[in-house]
Amino acid sequence: MKTLIIRIAGLLVAGTALCAPFATQAEALQGKVKVKQSRHATNVTKDEDEAEPDIHLSKNFDYQCELGNSITMYTNQDDTQHMAMRWKKRLYRLTRVETTTGASRFENPKAGFVWIGIPAKGLLLDSHKGQQLANECKTTEPVLAEVNAAEAATQAK
Repeated sequence: MKTLIIRIAGLLVAGTALCAPFATQAEALQGKVKVKQSRHATNVTKDEDEAEPDIHLSKNFDYQCELGNSITMYTNQDDTQHMAMRWKKRLYRLTRVETTTGASRFENPKAGFVWIGIPAKGLLLDSHKGQQLANECKTTEPVLAEVNAAEAATQAK
């Protein structure tokens, strides 16, 4: 009888010891699931620079640049702080950066694009690589006059 009680007690202790690793594994799996869910949640949300801009209500300006490159810029009178740019068949959202020279400067830090526009021409730079992507970009329409007029109208309100 004592032997039976000792064996039962031993089995209970061993059973508890055997169950402990499973509980730890289950807890670990739950932790891994939570980590995967949180990673997935952060991948779903895109920041402003990654979001593809809506160009349906925008006016477009086609630029012809050196070496056969072309760029299309999209402006919206309701939002003078942003422009959209089509470069190499993809749309990018650019945000205005204030300058002291009077040139229009728009950037997309995520993609590394810097667009500098003056009345005579435009220039597209890659800030990540430190090189020019397109130079001597010219259009037949006065883009800067329209962008600056829209900005002045917004500031006057």
